[in-house]
Amino acid sequence: MRAPVTLVGYGRFGRALAGLLLEAGNEVVALDPEAEIPAGLVPGEGRVPFAPGCTVFLCVPVISFGEVLRGLRPRLDGADLVIDVSSVRTPMEAAMAETLGRAVSWVGTHPLFGPSSIALGERPLRVVVCPNPLHPDAASKAAALYRSLGCEVIEEETEAHDRGMAYTHALAFFLAKGMLDIEAVERSRFVPPSFRAMLRTIDSVRSDAGHLFYAIERMNPFADEARAELLDALARLHDELAATDPATYRTAGGFAIPDLGQAAPELRETRDLIDELDRELIRMLARRAELARRAGRIKGGRSLPVRDPARERSLLDARRTWAESEQLDPGAVARIFEAVLSLARGVQTPGADAS
Repeated sequence: MRAPVTLVGYGRFGRALAGLLLEAGNEVVALDPEAEIPAGLVPGEGRVPFAPGCTVFLCVPVISFGEVLRGLRPRLDGADLVIDVSSVRTPMEAAMAETLGRAVSWVGTHPLFGPSSIALGERPLRVVVCPNPLHPDAASKAAALYRSLGCEVIEEETEAHDRGMAYTHALAFFLAKGMLDIEAVERSRFVPPSFRAMLRTIDSVRSDAGHLFYAIERMNPFADEARAELLDALARLHDELAATDPATYRTAGGFAIPDLGQAAPELRETRDLIDELDRELIRMLARRAELARRAGRIKGGRSLPVRDPARERSLLDARRTWAESEQLDPGAVARIFEAVLSLARGVQTPGADAS
């Protein structure tokens, strides 16, 4: 039997993680004085929050991490495993080393997904696990638990993780926050393709709490350096643009942007782009299949049939309308979605995807 799991913190990520744990058959208890917790997760008869040998997930804001951890310490023993899920690793692991030391097993992790990723059925869900010398077995135990939830595990040293996040996660949020502050999105009635990826990042910043932005930017020990390097590069580029004569800009080496190369013929480039789109279509079909499985579980819990002819007719009618708006053959698109619906029915049928 799997060890019981206690979630400390039942915010947006805590709720999403609870869903994954429950779907995988874990016994879950959640604690959060400021959140409304479902009755099935509230400690009570048969549901002990810190049963011997339990796994404790810390899903709390980084600002209050140390205080929460110190409050939990008297309730933990050497048989427990504490797993942190913060996106910044160095200060969190220093706090766990100080408070838990060698007495209670602990490990730092960073799930590279959030509630939206889970709701959209994105797969694979990836998570970084950072081993520590005080508890060499903790990383493998955490990795095994994450894999049981369907996650792909990446092992990374703490410093390498935070440095990488400083130049990716932190810079992306930094740029997105700046775009929000100057109301960049509101200044145009349309979004060009070059801005769509940035818009997704901006939407992520909009949906995350302010404490997360602060933690990413100020608690990662390498984020200050990354932001300064970016700002220096932008300032140099700004000055170069201002100083370059429009008549001679072609000779300005600082504006070169790597392209596909002179050796990439037009047809090959087009085929490569088609392959890239097809890979994305396959990923999206996998995400749709995951959502179909979720719908199937809900139907099963309510004794509803897998097939809903009225829903399918409505769906196909809507897709035909969408196809017309994009100047596509509505009949051809409808046939594609008939196959998609067949795939969805297959994954909703018990045992259909068993191998």
